[in-house]
Amino acid sequence: MRLVAPDGPAPSESALGRPRLYVLDGLRFVAALMVLGYHYLTLRDGWGDDPQAFSPELYHVAQFGWLGVEVFFLISGFVICMSAWGRTLGDFVKSRVSRLYPAYWVAVLLTASVLTLWPRVRSADSLETVLTNLTMLQQGVGVSDLDDVYWSLFIELKFYLLFALVVYKGVTYRRCVLFCGLWTVAGVVAYKADTSFLSVWAIAPYSPYFIAGIAFYLMHRFRPTMLLWAIVAVEFLLAQHYVKGRVVMNLGDKAATAHDWPARIGVLLAFLLMAAIALGLFDGVRWRWLSRAGSLTYPLYLLHMYIGFTLIALLRHRLPAPVLLMSIIALMLVLSYAVNRWVERSVGAWLRDGIDKGLQEMRRGSRAAPPRPGARRAGRQGVARTAEDEGKKSLACAEQVDRTEKESDRVGTLS
Repeated sequence: MRLVAPDGPAPSESALGRPRLYVLDGLRFVAALMVLGYHYLTLRDGWGDDPQAFSPELYHVAQFGWLGVEVFFLISGFVICMSAWGRTLGDFVKSRVSRLYPAYWVAVLLTASVLTLWPRVRSADSLETVLTNLTMLQQGVGVSDLDDVYWSLFIELKFYLLFALVVYKGVTYRRCVLFCGLWTVAGVVAYKADTSFLSVWAIAPYSPYFIAGIAFYLMHRFRPTMLLWAIVAVEFLLAQHYVKGRVVMNLGDKAATAHDWPARIGVLLAFLLMAAIALGLFDGVRWRWLSRAGSLTYPLYLLHMYIGFTLIALLRHRLPAPVLLMSIIALMLVLSYAVNRWVERSVGAWLRDGIDKGLQEMRRGSRAAPPRPGARRAGRQGVARTAEDEGKKSLACAEQVDRTEKESDRVGTLS
């Protein structure tokens, strides 16, 4: 049963008693494996030679694994809209910071340590680079990413900041649709507008996925409408427009001989799968192991790339390639579990508690201080004197008006 769209803020998803969408957890995990396969099977880093020689069949399957990032963005639009519904801006900030930063800090420090000890594939550059990367804002100040996968986190941060405007006013159906429309327009005009500011915030190649994700969530929460399907259709067509550029970005020189239709079909399948989730076709999936797999997704994404490349470079001449590859994937999964179990949960809870206390203190400090008792009595006396003075002025004014009227009568009589 779908809800009727409200004009004001509605209850959160949990308040409505809706079951967890386990299929989203599974889809996130599949997306992470897609990205991992793309990095380990199609890039030269670590292997030293063209990885196509490792397995031509796997190479052709994995060379479009970068589409996992697009899937992440689709899911993010859906999940962020869902999790922000009925929450305050402070709650939104608290949930995002405690979700993103604990695993990220560990990934930065661990990756920096590996690249410093074994700079076979890449070095950690400098301490300044490492420290700036800990903020997750390095792209904004022109510092290179310690690990290339961090680029997508800055895109996510910009989406969060933009959607925070909706959260500040209160998330409603109408405001979400307005947000989707305005962001779409910004992305369309960004290339023609002579302003880098608009281009930075429009995030045109990736915004269609976030926007479509929001529309899919509105379908899931309420019901599908022609308006929401129109939003999804426009974003799908815009996403297809940017596919060619993404192919060139990720395949490099080989993009000239590669077909882009697998990527286009991949985008289509991602949209169709999200549509099925929005329409409730997977609501019956209750496999709890999907939740566990989904919890590994974020640390796996953060840890796998240059730590894995370094291990491949160190061990490729000592172990058969298939054994080495499967061993590194298993190690990354174990590391991801450890980070989720002992870092994300504990440090995340500590961050949430600290941010919550800080917000409460800020709210208390922002309230107007009550007047002192003496000041209150003086204020009442001042008000009484003011009222007495005003009464005298009103009486004098009335007498003046009466004299003026009598004078006017006399003048009228003489005329």
